[in-house]
Amino acid sequence: MIGEANNGRSLAAILGEMKDELQEFVQIRIELLKRELGKKISALKAAFPAALIGGLLLLTAFLLLSFALVALVAVGFGGNPYRWFFGFLIVGVFWAIGGGMGLYMAKRRLTQQGFIPRKTVRVLSGDKVWLQNEARKAL
Repeated sequence: MIGEANNGRSLAAILGEMKDELQEFVQIRIELLKRELGKKISALKAAFPAALIGGLLLLTAFLLLSFALVALVAVGFGGNPYRWFFGFLIVGVFWAIGGGMGLYMAKRRLTQQGFIPRKTVRVLSGDKVWLQNEARKAL
Protein backbone atom coordinates (compact mmCIF):
# COMPACT_ATOMS: atom_id res chain seq x y z
CA MET A 1 0.00 0.00 0.00
CA ILE A 2 1.11 3.54 -0.68
CA GLY A 3 1.94 5.50 2.48
CA GLU A 4 2.33 2.35 4.61
CA ALA A 5 5.64 1.52 6.20
CA ASN A 6 6.85 -2.00 6.93
CA ASN A 7 6.04 -1.52 10.62
CA GLY A 8 2.37 -0.81 9.97
CA ARG A 9 2.49 2.96 10.53
CA SER A 10 1.36 5.39 7.89
CA LEU A 11 3.54 8.17 6.53
CA ALA A 12 1.18 10.72 8.10
CA ALA A 13 1.65 9.11 11.53
CA ILE A 14 5.43 9.12 11.16
CA LEU A 15 5.45 12.77 10.04
CA GLY A 16 3.16 13.69 12.92
CA GLU A 17 5.47 12.00 15.39
CA MET A 18 8.49 13.75 13.87
CA LYS A 19 6.68 17.10 14.14
CA ASP A 20 5.89 16.47 17.81
CA GLU A 21 9.48 15.49 18.56
CA LEU A 22 10.81 18.55 16.76
CA GLN A 23 8.47 20.82 18.73
CA GLU A 24 9.56 19.23 22.00
CA PHE A 25 13.20 19.55 20.95
CA VAL A 26 12.84 23.27 20.19
CA GLN A 27 10.85 23.93 23.39
CA ILE A 28 13.53 22.29 25.53
CA ARG A 29 16.28 24.37 23.89
CA ILE A 30 14.29 27.58 24.31
CA GLU A 31 13.62 26.79 27.97
CA LEU A 32 17.33 26.13 28.53
CA LEU A 33 18.18 29.49 26.97
CA LYS A 34 15.54 31.30 29.06
CA ARG A 35 16.82 29.78 32.31
CA GLU A 36 20.43 30.58 31.58
CA LEU A 37 19.72 34.18 30.58
CA GLY A 38 17.31 34.58 33.51
CA LYS A 39 20.03 33.68 36.00
CA LYS A 40 22.40 36.24 34.51
CA ILE A 41 19.75 38.98 34.45
CA SER A 42 18.61 38.33 38.03
CA ALA A 43 22.23 38.55 39.23
CA LEU A 44 22.62 41.88 37.43
CA LYS A 45 19.36 43.21 38.90
CA ALA A 46 20.39 42.25 42.43
CA ALA A 47 23.79 43.94 42.14
CA PHE A 48 22.61 47.16 40.49
CA PRO A 49 21.41 49.18 43.56
CA ALA A 50 24.55 48.42 45.57
CA ALA A 51 26.74 49.27 42.60
CA LEU A 52 24.90 52.55 42.08
CA ILE A 53 25.28 53.66 45.71
CA GLY A 54 28.89 52.51 45.86
CA GLY A 55 29.68 54.27 42.61
CA LEU A 56 28.14 57.54 43.80
CA LEU A 57 30.12 57.47 47.05
CA LEU A 58 33.33 56.60 45.23
CA LEU A 59 32.76 59.42 42.74
CA THR A 60 32.35 61.91 45.59
CA ALA A 61 35.50 60.65 47.29
CA PHE A 62 37.38 60.75 44.00
CA LEU A 63 36.41 64.38 43.36
CA LEU A 64 37.41 65.48 46.86
CA LEU A 65 40.71 63.61 46.78
CA SER A 66 41.46 64.90 43.29
CA PHE A 67 40.95 68.48 44.40
CA ALA A 68 43.21 67.87 47.39
CA LEU A 69 45.87 66.40 45.07
CA VAL A 70 45.57 69.38 42.71
CA ALA A 71 46.05 71.75 45.66
CA LEU A 72 49.13 69.78 46.74
CA VAL A 73 50.64 69.98 43.24
CA ALA A 74 49.79 73.70 43.05
CA VAL A 75 51.73 74.30 46.27
CA GLY A 76 54.76 72.75 44.55
CA PHE A 77 54.71 75.52 41.93
CA GLY A 78 55.01 78.23 44.59
CA GLY A 79 54.19 81.74 43.39
CA ASN A 80 53.70 80.80 39.72
CA PRO A 81 50.46 82.40 38.46
CA TYR A 82 49.67 79.20 36.54
CA ARG A 83 50.13 76.87 39.51
CA TRP A 84 46.44 75.82 39.58
CA PHE A 85 46.47 75.19 35.82
CA PHE A 86 49.55 72.98 36.15
CA GLY A 87 48.05 71.22 39.16
CA PHE A 88 44.85 70.37 37.31
CA LEU A 89 46.78 69.41 34.16
CA ILE A 90 49.12 67.02 35.95
CA VAL A 91 46.38 65.35 37.97
CA GLY A 92 44.10 65.17 34.89
CA VAL A 93 46.76 63.40 32.83
CA PHE A 94 47.41 61.02 35.73
CA TRP A 95 43.70 60.12 35.99
CA ALA A 96 43.36 59.80 32.21
CA ILE A 97 46.17 57.23 32.10
CA GLY A 98 44.68 55.31 35.03
CA GLY A 99 41.18 55.43 33.51
CA GLY A 100 42.43 54.20 30.14
CA MET A 101 44.17 51.28 31.79
CA GLY A 102 41.03 50.45 33.79
CA LEU A 103 38.82 50.50 30.69
CA TYR A 104 41.26 48.30 28.82
CA MET A 105 41.29 45.74 31.64
CA ALA A 106 37.47 45.78 31.87
CA LYS A 107 37.11 45.29 28.12
CA ARG A 108 39.56 42.40 28.21
CA ARG A 109 37.73 40.72 31.08
CA LEU A 110 34.32 41.11 29.40
CA THR A 111 35.57 39.68 26.12
CA GLN A 112 37.03 36.70 28.00
CA GLN A 113 33.80 35.93 29.86
CA GLY A 114 31.12 37.38 27.58
CA PHE A 115 27.39 37.10 27.94
CA ILE A 116 26.90 34.34 25.43
CA PRO A 117 24.84 31.50 26.95
CA ARG A 118 27.65 28.95 26.71
CA LYS A 119 25.67 25.95 27.94
CA THR A 120 22.94 26.51 25.35
CA VAL A 121 25.46 26.96 22.55
CA ARG A 122 27.28 23.80 23.65
CA VAL A 123 24.03 21.79 23.66
CA LEU A 124 23.01 23.14 20.26
CA SER A 125 26.45 22.33 18.84
CA GLY A 126 26.09 18.79 20.13
CA ASP A 127 22.63 18.60 18.58
CA LYS A 128 24.04 19.76 15.25
CA VAL A 129 26.68 17.02 15.29
CA TRP A 130 24.06 14.44 16.24
CA LEU A 131 21.75 15.56 13.41
CA GLN A 132 24.62 15.41 10.91
CA ASN A 133 25.48 11.88 12.02
CA GLU A 134 21.83 10.80 11.77
CA ALA A 135 21.56 12.31 8.30
CA ARG A 136 24.67 10.41 7.19
CA LYS A 137 23.26 7.15 8.57
CA ALA A 138 19.97 7.70 6.73
CA LEU A 139 21.76 8.13 3.41
